[in-house]
Amino acid sequence: MSKQTVAQSDINAVLWSAADTFRGKIDSSTYKDYILTMLFIKYISDSYKEHLAEYTEKYNGDEKRINRALSRERFVLEQSASFDYLYEQRHNPEIGEIINKALEKIEDENTGKLRGVFRNIDFNSETVLGRTKERNALLRSLLEDFNEISLKPSDVGREDIIGDSYQYMIEQFASDAGKKGGEFFTPSMLSELIARLVEPKENDRIYDPTCGSGSLLIRVSNQVANKKVAIYGQERNGQTQSLAMMNMYLHGIDDAKIEWGDTLANPLHLENDKLMKFQRIVANPPFSLEKWSMGFANDTSDDKSFVMESSLDPYRRFEWGIPPKSKGDFAFVQHMIHSLSNEGTMVTLLPHGVLFRGNSEKKIRESIIQMNLLDAVIGLPGNLFFGDVSISAVILIFKKNRPRKEVLFIDASGAECFEKGTNQNKLREIDIQRILNAYKEYETLDSFAYKASVDEIIENDYNMNIPRYFESHYNEIRINMKEVKEDIHAIKSKISDLEDKMDKYLEKLGL
Repeated sequence: MSKQTVAQSDINAVLWSAADTFRGKIDSSTYKDYILTMLFIKYISDSYKEHLAEYTEKYNGDEKRINRALSRERFVLEQSASFDYLYEQRHNPEIGEIINKALEKIEDENTGKLRGVFRNIDFNSETVLGRTKERNALLRSLLEDFNEISLKPSDVGREDIIGDSYQYMIEQFASDAGKKGGEFFTPSMLSELIARLVEPKENDRIYDPTCGSGSLLIRVSNQVANKKVAIYGQERNGQTQSLAMMNMYLHGIDDAKIEWGDTLANPLHLENDKLMKFQRIVANPPFSLEKWSMGFANDTSDDKSFVMESSLDPYRRFEWGIPPKSKGDFAFVQHMIHSLSNEGTMVTLLPHGVLFRGNSEKKIRESIIQMNLLDAVIGLPGNLFFGDVSISAVILIFKKNRPRKEVLFIDASGAECFEKGTNQNKLREIDIQRILNAYKEYETLDSFAYKASVDEIIENDYNMNIPRYFESHYNEIRINMKEVKEDIHAIKSKISDLEDKMDKYLEKLGL
């Protein structure tokens, strides 16, 4: 393979140029799908083209042998579905439909891997891309942007460089999309923290029931040196599920099973008609999801009349309690716990309110504590998420069959635990390491970690609000009242002197 000639920054520049084509015309939460899909097409097209040239030379133009070799490639590609063909057709007034047909051909030729990956993207949509003239101009510019760069394996070198660009752009789009960004992306360093906390092992099944674009699952798989893990995910948003599948392929994960559907009402990872069990589960579910249970309603129910009952769930996930209609946090928690294998570990990101809200949520917390499932609570700094400074989040760690009878509370919300940004705060490597070390030691540490017994949590009426477990355990600061009195006297004396000087200046000015 020749020396790498295309750098990460070169790919990112092309992606940003493509984004400029759409910016101001279409919302970034929408146009990201077109740009990232085109990146995927360009990548598989350039890879296929390079391998075709290699086999043509190797087999002296013997088409039978060439085609046999190409059939064993990761992706099969017809010439009429290649990026080069689409680029040649960029002035065609039917270019939107031509791209759609190319996507359909790619799916048909790669049914085992790419079935349904492009079903939620329409390059001929008048509603999204505008009328014919405007739409064709956008698509022509998009194709010209991507034609500026080669994504052949010999040019990009490292295999996952395309995946890194894909991941980078997803994060940039999430930031640009503001509040909507959280729907498909968890900030990278927060994902890294979760991935290290869950500690995956070789041959583990790893599951994310609300996987978004799949970035968190990729982070977790990267913790295993040989990547020998089985990846499972489910995502309710069809376009985001497509992003997740492409994200997996661009990171060399060809066997991930990412399903499209409502995880709560229609979990799709089953074994023998029961929920599949996983050794590691990670998730950043949508915070306090409203109407989370409507998927259980029959066709005649409406929002006001429908009442969720545990008997409506064939998998018996909600027998500890039915979460409030307007807050689905514990619905996801119960789903994940019921999907966790014996000796399994689950790490999830949730709003702070799950620790202390009452009624049915308190009842669910009682079951979790009494069954000794909760291993740690980690309070995070504010403003870590895209576009919303008000979110107060925690990481909860659950373990099945754990031997200890305590819960570790970590308060990582202090100013010393993050880097303050203009629009968004960030976790640094030093912050991640401090949290990991505290969790590993599992001992009380001054003002940072507190090991509470299960009995203490019960005494607190199952209220797990983090400050409750720290306020009586901080080291008392000894105050010398005599020194304080002397300081106050000195300050008052200085103020008096300044007032006297000011009066004299005012008198001179005749004021």
